[in-house]
Amino acid sequence: MTKKATVYDVAERAGVSIATVSRVLRQPDAVRPVTRERVLDAVAALGYVPSGSARGLAERRTGVLGLYFPGFDASEDAPVLDVLAEDRVEVPPFTVEQAPADVGMPHPTMLFLDEVLRGAELEAWKQGFVLMIGVGRGDPARETVRDIAGRVDGLMVLAQSVPDDVLARLAQRIPVVVLSGPARGDSYDHVTVSNAEAMSELTRLVLAQADPGRLAFLAGPEDSPDGAQRWEGFAAAMAEAGIAADDVTVLRGDFTRASGHRAAEELIARGAPAALVAANDQMALGAIDAFRSAGIRVPDDVRVTGFDGIEAAALSRPTLTTVRQPMIDLGRAAVQLLARRLEQPEADPMTVRLPLQILVRESSQRPE
Repeated sequence: MTKKATVYDVAERAGVSIATVSRVLRQPDAVRPVTRERVLDAVAALGYVPSGSARGLAERRTGVLGLYFPGFDASEDAPVLDVLAEDRVEVPPFTVEQAPADVGMPHPTMLFLDEVLRGAELEAWKQGFVLMIGVGRGDPARETVRDIAGRVDGLMVLAQSVPDDVLARLAQRIPVVVLSGPARGDSYDHVTVSNAEAMSELTRLVLAQADPGRLAFLAGPEDSPDGAQRWEGFAAAMAEAGIAADDVTVLRGDFTRASGHRAAEELIARGAPAALVAANDQMALGAIDAFRSAGIRVPDDVRVTGFDGIEAAALSRPTLTTVRQPMIDLGRAAVQLLARRLEQPEADPMTVRLPLQILVRESSQRPE
C-alpha cells in the first residue's frame, strides 16, 4: 500500500494554505474559481481523501448532522430476510399474485419526508457535513432520537415527533431545529410554512365557485400540527364568509388515500357536497377515486382540492388543485439553521417561514 496523501501534500501541490484546502472541500463556493480548480486538481492527482475523524478531533465536532423522523411504515412487521442463513432455501425468481389495492403505497407522510430528506442531504453536502438519519419506528421511549443525538453536532426533528421534555434535554447538549411547526414559546430554531394562510386563500377560491352551504372538509389526524393549522385556515375563511364551521360537514382521515376514499363514500351516502376541501393530496385523490366509482363527476358535480403538491396531484385525472409545499427547501433551510447555530451558538432563536404556492387545476374549475 502506498502512503496516503495528507492535506499538507495537497496544499503544497496547489500552492495554497491548508486552510484554503479545507475551505474548498467544505464550502467550495466561498473560494475563487481559479483557486478552487487548482486545489481540486491536486486532490484528484494525489487521491486525497479527507479524514473526518481527524477533523472532528481538531474541531471538537463530528461533522455530522442528524435528521430524526418518527416511524410511519410497518416494515418491522415484514418477514425477516437473512441472505446468509445456512438453512436458506432456494426460491423462485418471481411470483404472480393478486395484489391489494394499496400494496406498495408508502405512508403519505413519507412522501413528504422523502423530499425533505433530499433537501437536507443536498445542503449538508454543500455545507461540508454528513447527514445521519434516524427513524423511531416502534420506539415509544424515544431511544432512537437519544442515540442519534449522541453522535451528531446538531439535530433536526419533525414537529411533535419527540416529547417536549426529551427535546428540551437534548437541546441542552446540541442545537435543535424543529421542522414544520411554529415556535411554541421554546428556544429552538424553526423552519415552517404558512399552512393556515394558504388554506384560507384556497378555501376562498372554492367558496367563489361552490355552494357554501354544501361544503365538506376532510381533516387530518388529531395529532398533526400541519392538519391543525390547515383546519384553522379553513375555519377562518368560512368565518370571514359568515359561515359557521359547525355548519360544514367535517370528516377526519389519516392522510392516506384509503381514508380519503372511505370519507368520500360516507359523504356520498349523506348526499355528495358541492365541494370537498381535503387537508392533503392523498386524501383528496382517494376521494376522487370514490366519486368516480359512484358516477359523480369531478369537477362538474363536486369540486375537490388537496394540499402538499405531491407529484401524483399533477398526474391525476382530473389534475388536482392543491397547495405546493417547498419540501426540498424545508430540508435545506433546516440544515442552514443548524450550520448557523453551530457558528453562532448565542444567537437569538430564528423562525424561517417558507412560501407556499396555490396551484389551481382542473379539479376545482367551474365547468364551462
